[in-house]
Amino acid sequence: MNVVFFFSQTDQAFVTLATNDSYAKGALVLGQSLRNHNTTRKLVVLLGPHVSDILCCREALSSIFDEVFMVNLMDSGDGAHLALMKRPDLGVTFTKLHCWTLTQYSKCVFMDADTMVLSNVDELFEREELSAAPDPGWPDCFNSGVFVFRPSNETYKQLVIFCAENGSFDGGDQGILNSFFDTWATTDISKHLPFIYNLSSIAIYSYLPAFKKYGHNAKVVHFLGKVKPWNYSYDAQRGEVRGHSIPPDQCQMHPDFLLKWWQLYARSVLPVLQKAYGNASFNSGFVDPSNHVGVVLESVRYFFKHLKSHVIFIQSFKYVFQLWIAFILQEKEQKWLF
Repeated sequence: MNVVFFFSQTDQAFVTLATNDSYAKGALVLGQSLRNHNTTRKLVVLLGPHVSDILCCREALSSIFDEVFMVNLMDSGDGAHLALMKRPDLGVTFTKLHCWTLTQYSKCVFMDADTMVLSNVDELFEREELSAAPDPGWPDCFNSGVFVFRPSNETYKQLVIFCAENGSFDGGDQGILNSFFDTWATTDISKHLPFIYNLSSIAIYSYLPAFKKYGHNAKVVHFLGKVKPWNYSYDAQRGEVRGHSIPPDQCQMHPDFLLKWWQLYARSVLPVLQKAYGNASFNSGFVDPSNHVGVVLESVRYFFKHLKSHVIFIQSFKYVFQLWIAFILQEKEQKWLF
């Protein structure tokens, strides 16, 4: 019998950030995915003050992460640049810069809480600062959802000064980090991570043939964009992901990865949340399959909300039609009561 030993590397860590309840769920899924794929590194999460129940949230995170650090929120407040991307929520991603203060670790890999690991990625620690994958929107910039860095109080200080003096060209952390590490695109190719370490769910549909050819090699999926997995709901009885209130034209998420996220959440994260929160209420994200009226009302609300253009009308009608068909098929053997 072959025995495999896993030796823990205690001076290196995967790091993520949870600024609110939703991103805390994402962090839990990310952390559990790293555990499931037998990482030998420590897991660290930075927790912002905007979670509804600090104690319960911290307890849940502590069950998966080795260390939970409370950090102050850093917001760019740069509404003009954030408006260009239609993402005002990204201002608080400046809080990510706190990761450089984790000087008890010699090297770290930062991963956004909307990422999920699909296989072991410990080999990332063989890379040097600042290693990252190209951003699908502008490949001469790196995407700051996954990057290798070396904690340093001096680097942190320089980043904060740089922020104050120069701001961010996109209003978020990615603009700052690309401007600060401005030689990434042209100097050391070894700092360019393959796209499989930061597979953008949006990029899948922009070059579908490449995804069909290479997608099976993906090691990290990144749910980029406005719509996150937790914006959906999950029917545990059917094992199906249900819709959300975001217009279809704004959502480009591969259904296989979305289902994987929810399956991991249902199997490993929800029990952790239930234990931590006890009798306290929290949004589990699960739907009540017996609540047929709620499903129908959801479709009607969605239909009328998005009658703003011909395109949205057709998309809304398609969405409503699909919900009604599902409802009718489920009820076909039951008696209608009015």
